[in-house]
Amino acid sequence: MAIFELLYFEDCPSWKKGLELFQNVIADLDRTEPIILVKITSNEEAQRRKFAGSPSFFVNGKDIFPTKQENYFLGCRVYATSSGFRGVPEYEALLAAVRQVLDSG
Repeated sequence: MAIFELLYFEDCPSWKKGLELFQNVIADLDRTEPIILVKITSNEEAQRRKFAGSPSFFVNGKDIFPTKQENYFLGCRVYATSSGFRGVPEYEALLAAVRQVLDSG
């Protein structure tokens, strides 16, 4: 059983679209586990959870779009897409990243 988490910052406008995208990917993979919503409310919590910005997609405790950043804080995250940087990844990128973590056990 996998653990799916969406870490988010309330003031980021992209997190709800990220949640919808994550739900679609999980459904398309025929998974039934719920997505645990983790609201990040302080820079200290962001640092502790290694929160790279909102929305962040975690599977089994791993950020599936890892970064090399060392300082974490409340804010929005951007993802490289075929249309430039956006507030959520493309469906195919999220699907591939989730599959990679699930397949690696």
